[in-house]
Amino acid sequence: MEAGYRTPLLDLFRRGEVARDIRLLAAQGALAPRAHEQLGLLILLVGDQDPEIARAADATLTAIPRDSLSAFIARADVSGEMRDFFAERGVQPAEVPSPDAESPFVDIGPDPEPLPDVDDEQKEATVQQKIASMTIAQRMALAMKGTREERSLLIRDPNKIVAVAVLSSPKVTEQEVESIAKMASISDEILRLIANTRAWVKNYGIVLALTKNPKTPLALSMNMLSRLNERDVRMLSTDRNVPDVLRITARKKVVIDR
Repeated sequence: MEAGYRTPLLDLFRRGEVARDIRLLAAQGALAPRAHEQLGLLILLVGDQDPEIARAADATLTAIPRDSLSAFIARADVSGEMRDFFAERGVQPAEVPSPDAESPFVDIGPDPEPLPDVDDEQKEATVQQKIASMTIAQRMALAMKGTREERSLLIRDPNKIVAVAVLSSPKVTEQEVESIAKMASISDEILRLIANTRAWVKNYGIVLALTKNPKTPLALSMNMLSRLNERDVRMLSTDRNVPDVLRITARKKVVIDR
């Protein structure tokens, strides 16, 4: 069953690229992404070929208070497919939609341990040691519920699903996404995911960060060039850190716009 809702995290599950232990955690509600994503995952996992995972997802859905579900599916941004799924389970949209789309419905995972009260350099070393000793599932859980410092390291995790989990965290802000979009140390795939998320590229700062990042796929940065203001295009036209094609195109645009 499809929820009519697509995100990078959901797509990984949909394509069968997620290990059993992580699928089971998601089915149990131990991973806590935003409400849309969590319902999308549970709807998907109810049909999992592994009977234990399918039963766990069904039990988690059943445990969600009906009033909360009714209010949520009354939201304008909920798909018809998701409403149809819950209609088959006897849940109809409420008259008043829920205002909250960020908080997960279920979160049975433990809260991460607080970081020690030390200076920034020591804190980063401590976080690196902590993350190095974790399993992929533990890193995903931390990506969802950890601190900004922890997410800034996890976004560079070599395992793609961990980095994707950072982008699914209810705690991640547009300001944080802008900082991530400036990083030349993360994979171009993560930059592509940010660029293809409509809500984020409404933010001019994120568009500018992606365009200036030399790791952003050229087709995407060229496409976003047209959205930059004259001042930023002019700065890009002399930026030696971006690809030559992008810099030259920006230079031509400056000349044309004179």
